[in-house]
Amino acid sequence: MKKIAILGSTGSIGTQTLEVVRENGDIEILALAAGRNITLLEEQIREFHPALAAVWEEENARELRQRVQDLPVRVASGMEGLLEVAAMQGTEILVTAIVGMIGILPTIEAIKAGKDIALANKETLVTAGHLIMPLAKQHGVSILPVDSEHSAIFQSLQGDQRGALQKILLTASGGPFRGKRREDLAQIRVEDALKHPNWTMGRKITIDSSTMINKGLEVIEAKWLFGVSVDQIEVVVQPQSIIHSMVEYVDGAVIAQLGTPDMKLPIQYALYYPERRYLPGPRLDFGTLSQITFEKPDMETFYGLKLALEAGRKGGSLPTVLNAANEKAVSLFLEGKISYLQIPEIIRECMERHKNITNPTVEQILETERETYEYIAV
Repeated sequence: MKKIAILGSTGSIGTQTLEVVRENGDIEILALAAGRNITLLEEQIREFHPALAAVWEEENARELRQRVQDLPVRVASGMEGLLEVAAMQGTEILVTAIVGMIGILPTIEAIKAGKDIALANKETLVTAGHLIMPLAKQHGVSILPVDSEHSAIFQSLQGDQRGALQKILLTASGGPFRGKRREDLAQIRVEDALKHPNWTMGRKITIDSSTMINKGLEVIEAKWLFGVSVDQIEVVVQPQSIIHSMVEYVDGAVIAQLGTPDMKLPIQYALYYPERRYLPGPRLDFGTLSQITFEKPDMETFYGLKLALEAGRKGGSLPTVLNAANEKAVSLFLEGKISYLQIPEIIRECMERHKNITNPTVEQILETERETYEYIAV
């Protein structure tokens, strides 16, 4: 019986992780953490019987304690609660499905406690990859990617020599506005940006996909996961979302991972790696599949991607500025306080004013995030 804990259990990745657990029947949930959705968290506690649950606000924790007082579960709150879940005794894998840089400290805590990481929190590597990857190596911990694209790269590298890797071909759907020009995006509404053509995801990541900033964040994440430079990663638009990513080797061979757009596949692969298991769901039908097409990304219309590549190349604390500015700008857009085209404008302004720190500590990363938030608030 495999024993796991989940950060972000009520979000898109968290709930799909619990679907995988439900379908397989041989994983025990020891701890769950969520944000504010205590109604769903209560349902999850009653079904999966964790020993520990955590929510961010103490007020929500008090209410949850009242709701589950008939169960043998302890309810914690705040960052202390997340750290407890991360280092929960007896767990083998921590699924980090929480959104944002809030995932950095719990991931570090889990690594120090010897837990393998099923990583769906890209901000952790985007901002602190230079700290996380050496720490994982030091503690003999595996970082198992859950993002569809990074899982595809990871799968395509199995059985081959990492030293023979020439480049990574990171695929993108192009989002709901593929083919549009910048002037076409001036009047985009929140509901327009949330209509992704292929994937069902959380609100923030869906907006990131529409701006293609998400793909830039994934480039930085891939840089750390697979030990390559940004210039060894090529973004390729593949609108059908059938090829999830590819790797090219020094001899010119290209290995790709294909499948239907289903996040449960990379989740299950990370939880059971290196074992492959049956996964219910639709399969690709090559008899009816008419075409798989490719395009170059439009980095003038979607120049947030260009900004992300710049941040990835320069490194240091600049990716933290990119990430924090994007988080805040997307939040403001979702609240109706800024226009769609202001998202990359805010990111560019924040990056231009920042004095880069070459090798930031965790404290400097979190301080950079705070300073970026404060600058945008002004």
